[in-house]
Amino acid sequence: MISLQRLCVCRGRILLCCLLGSLWETAALQIHYSIPEEMEKGSFVGDIAKDLGLEPRKLSELGARIVSGGKQHFTLSDRSGSLVTADRIDREKICLGISICLLNVELLMEGKVKIYGIEVEVTDINDNAPRFRTDEVEIKINENAAPGIRFGLPSARDPDVGVNSLQSYQLSQNNHFSLNVRRGIDGVKYPELVLERALDREEESVHRLILKASDGGDPGLSGTARISVLVLDSNDNAPVFTQSEYSVGVPENVPKGTLLLRMNATDSDEGVNGEVTYSFWNIDDKASEIFRLDSQTGELLLVESLDYEESQIYEMEIQAEDGGGLLTSTKVLVRVLDVNDNAPEVTVTSFVNSVPENSLPGTVIALLKVNDRDSGDNGHVTCSILGHLPFKLEKSYANYYSLAIDRTLDREQISMYNVTVTATDQGTPLLSTDTYIPLRIEDTNDNPPSFGQVSYSAYIPENNARGSSIYSVTASDPDTEENARLTYTISDYILHGTSLSSYISINSETGVLYALRSFDYEQFRDLQLQVTAKDGGDPPLSSNVSLTLFILDQNDNAPEILYPTFPTDGSTGVELAPRSAEPGYLVTKVVAVDGDSGQNAWLSYRLQKATEPGLFSVGLHTGEIRTTRAFLDKDALKQSLVIAVMDNGEPPLSATISVTVVVADRIPEILSDLSNLKTAVQLEDASLTLYLVIAVAAMSSLFFVFIIVLLVIKLRRWRNSQLLQSASSQLGNIPPSQFVGLDGVQAFLQTYSHEVSLTMDSRKSQLLFPQPNYADTLISQQSCEKKEPLLIPEDSRFSARDPALISQAPPNTDWRFSQAQRPGTSGSQNGDEGGTWPNNQFDTEMLQAMILASANEAADGSSTLGGGAGTMGLSARYGPQFTLQHVPDYRQNVYIPGSTATLANAAGKRDGKAAAGGNGNKKKSGKKEKK
Repeated sequence: MISLQRLCVCRGRILLCCLLGSLWETAALQIHYSIPEEMEKGSFVGDIAKDLGLEPRKLSELGARIVSGGKQHFTLSDRSGSLVTADRIDREKICLGISICLLNVELLMEGKVKIYGIEVEVTDINDNAPRFRTDEVEIKINENAAPGIRFGLPSARDPDVGVNSLQSYQLSQNNHFSLNVRRGIDGVKYPELVLERALDREEESVHRLILKASDGGDPGLSGTARISVLVLDSNDNAPVFTQSEYSVGVPENVPKGTLLLRMNATDSDEGVNGEVTYSFWNIDDKASEIFRLDSQTGELLLVESLDYEESQIYEMEIQAEDGGGLLTSTKVLVRVLDVNDNAPEVTVTSFVNSVPENSLPGTVIALLKVNDRDSGDNGHVTCSILGHLPFKLEKSYANYYSLAIDRTLDREQISMYNVTVTATDQGTPLLSTDTYIPLRIEDTNDNPPSFGQVSYSAYIPENNARGSSIYSVTASDPDTEENARLTYTISDYILHGTSLSSYISINSETGVLYALRSFDYEQFRDLQLQVTAKDGGDPPLSSNVSLTLFILDQNDNAPEILYPTFPTDGSTGVELAPRSAEPGYLVTKVVAVDGDSGQNAWLSYRLQKATEPGLFSVGLHTGEIRTTRAFLDKDALKQSLVIAVMDNGEPPLSATISVTVVVADRIPEILSDLSNLKTAVQLEDASLTLYLVIAVAAMSSLFFVFIIVLLVIKLRRWRNSQLLQSASSQLGNIPPSQFVGLDGVQAFLQTYSHEVSLTMDSRKSQLLFPQPNYADTLISQQSCEKKEPLLIPEDSRFSARDPALISQAPPNTDWRFSQAQRPGTSGSQNGDEGGTWPNNQFDTEMLQAMILASANEAADGSSTLGGGAGTMGLSARYGPQFTLQHVPDYRQNVYIPGSTATLANAAGKRDGKAAAGGNGNKKKSGKKEKK
């Protein structure tokens, strides 16, 4: 067996070397190997790498793999690159009844998207002995049978082929029978038993024979069957079939129970010897399950479904036997006819799920294997692509098709294809199968960015804010991902001596333009930009677009007066007008320009101010100054005009100029007028300067005086507070019942202020005491109304019950004065008409205090009680009859009982005004006491 294997391998390699040169350049290389069957798993079949001219490692790099359908009998060795068996191969299982057993293997190179056909022939070895279907056969022969009659014997089966198949039959040695071997139309040998000598049942009723079947293998194998020949009594005629061989063609789709064939055998005998029965003689196990024979009628029926793809022909023998035991046989062939009951099968052996859109036509996308189990036209398959797609199908090898690109792809038009491959056979009816192959088109950077317009223009007002966005330029790119990621830039150049990048910047991602400066329309009126959009592809693609930025004018320039010009030497520019000028005489013309444009530069002139209104007029749009009437003698020789020039912007801006027009008929008059005008101007300027100096000096003086007065007031308040504190400490131990002044006058602590009226007549003086007034005391009116003194402490020995402290009943109302007759500052307040009259014990003291105060005022003119000179500090309402000559001088150490104020006359407090300590201001009274 091993020598036979080596011989086959050597023969296969020699054949391969002879054919390799002629087959190498073909599109599909056919490699042939030959191996014997029953080799162990992993046995060497052929060196694929060597036969393809490749290194073993190159196979794995190219993704070589076996793509044959069905069970894989072979595989590739990863280390050596050789083709080896995947399992033990039994030729009789895969190629039963086939003389040459060829196994086709497809080798796919993923890297090259190419397929190679490998044909492996499995040679037969003598591993099967001939075998009879039954080991024992019984034949009945009538003893009257004539020599030469033949009886069919069961044939042996040997699945091997060639010399290893069944070669001969041998019959055991005997005296009555011989063996005849008949060859059928299919080449199969059928043994027959031939009667050589007449039989005698009485001599020998049973003959036992052995039939041996042998093959031609080395070593040879054989099988035997035992034959028993029963000698029967005389039966002269054996059954005879109407045909020596029956044949019928049956479509594979016939239903079960269909009558396929009816056989008929006749027997000339009568009675039991003429009754014929039918039975299977030689039939394999598969056929016995599919067919059924009616033993009485000879009808062959179908009991199981037929399948052309499993078996195309069934062969069997049927024998007819009469009642006397004579039998005959006939051969029956059932051919299965193919019908188109199998749709084509499409297997995608290799494919790529995505290709770049710039792939060249002819690029293979997928390999398809098409198979149809039917035969003839039913198994003839054609493939096509559904729809008008940029792909084509090409037959690659045997039943393989390659799907390739037919024309240029464009991802921007179609990014995803679902290729439908339809495989259709030629049977009736047509059967087809659709296979779907999804294919994604990968993007390549084949589209430059594109702008929506050929050029752009934008309008920007001048004086714009720095850093503000002024425009946005956007481009689009139909590519995806990085190929569509755009970057915007601006081409730089020098503008007015400065780089453009200092004026404009652009956001590289969004395309938004920003102003880096504030534009000036008067500097430049437009900007020419070139914006470039570049994608992120490799290599990158870009596009340019022009952008014009127009600067819009704003009214930011006031009119500029060119004539008349402002003098630079200090002189005053004048215009001359003759006294004899008629109305409408052109005196001069104001010429002005505006740096703006459009309506912002439309100027209008008007006369804002004139020495003689109505004498001159100004052209609204011309600026011409003309006379509106003739000059009169009363008109001034020098006319000053103020001309305003205004533009038409929003808001409007204006400029003014003064024009001096001199009216004279002769040159000397003009010169004298000009000198006078200059002197007047100088005097006017000098006077104005003097007034300004005086005003500044006066304001400064007032400010300093205010500061000094404020400091004096603060110092006096501080000194009075210090004196009050010291006086309070000195008087703390004096009994509260009395208080002795500096002049030795005892005063009661609780004092009252009364309005006094002194009158002098020829006979006597009268002293009138009206109702009390509390305005000039240190205690409030509310305190005076209380029954207890204000300054009496709790432990004082004076009591509120002291009769001296109890208010007396008011006197007769005849003693009261009217409100207008009340004196001094007290008269300014409304006293209580029903108020209590003070204790008479202190009337003398109060009168003395009033007289002393009045005398002091008359002496030094500083009494705080107010009043005019010579009235002793009393109100002018007392009249002139009470003067200083009637009162002695008590100006030193004058103290008002019940008050801490020292009387001092303020010059500014005369004219009948209230004293500083009046109106019940207790704090001011306290400060005066310290003074």
